[in-house]
Amino acid sequence: MKQPCVYLLANHYHGTLYVGVTSDLIKRVWQHRNGAIEGFTRRYRVHDLVWYEQHGDMPAAITQEKAIKEWRRAWKIRLIETMNPEWKDLYPTIV
Repeated sequence: MKQPCVYLLANHYHGTLYVGVTSDLIKRVWQHRNGAIEGFTRRYRVHDLVWYEQHGDMPAAITQEKAIKEWRRAWKIRLIETMNPEWKDLYPTIV
């Protein structure tokens, strides 16, 4: 899945959220899930892919990521629940 994407990870239902951007969603989520990336997601065990959105180019994806990072938590939850109301881990559906 080599395409610019914005994504949200969570550690559980309504849990801690992480917003990221990547050009390779499968590889990046794999890195989060396997602790290959030091920092926030490893420390708080945030590795379930609960939402993602593909973009035509990286500048558009980065703009969207920056916007979502500024959103209130309730807006992020609403965004997740429009695509994934049960907060299931979507990683198995993209590999």
